[in-house]
Amino acid sequence: MSNHFKQLQQEINRVERSIQLDSQKERKERTRRLIQKGALLENYFECEHLSVEETEELLKMFSSYVNANKTNKFK
Repeated sequence: MSNHFKQLQQEINRVERSIQLDSQKERKERTRRLIQKGALLENYFECEHLSVEETEELLKMFSSYVNANKTNKFK
């Protein structure tokens, strides 16, 4: 009985670790994507000198135009 309990506990630990690794992988992928998009934003809008708040204001100015004129490919 004790051996069976240990095996179950080990399996639970493996599953939990697998979930944790998947979560870390997803977080790293999201972080990488955000960094890449931020670099593109700075490159095309030449806004590296702007604060986060100023960058948000800049994006708000253009968001309605961009969203209204997106091709179906990007919707």
